[in-house]
Amino acid sequence: MSSRHAHSTDPIAAFRRAEELLSRRRPLEALDALRAVLDAGSTGGSPDASVHLLAGRAYLDSAQLRKAESAFGRVIEIDPADHYARFALGKALQRLGLLAEAETQLKIASAMDPRPEYQEALGEVRARIALADDDTP
Repeated sequence: MSSRHAHSTDPIAAFRRAEELLSRRRPLEALDALRAVLDAGSTGGSPDASVHLLAGRAYLDSAQLRKAESAFGRVIEIDPADHYARFALGKALQRLGLLAEAETQLKIASAMDPRPEYQEALGEVRARIALADDDTP
């Protein structure tokens, strides 16, 4: 059995491999490594929030923004208190141009944990909203 096949059948090994690939800025390969774990969720098992969060990060890093939105939304369904998932969802929504929705998620993330990167992202979205409002006749 090849080591690649071993990664696809062992969910923990697949998750760790995907984390490593994502840290090396290889999001498409990370998604490939996670595929079996994600597919298990569609056949009755349910991957936990950490799997969806990692997939969401890989989707976001590979500009698959709708899939990122869905993955981060799933994390929030599982754990509404996950401030990072709300931040990442806000970033995905911002890149999709859904600024009001992005602002909502970023405000919640910032209220839950006032990290500088959350505050900065919220400021960026608010500035873009203000610019869009200025352009409206």
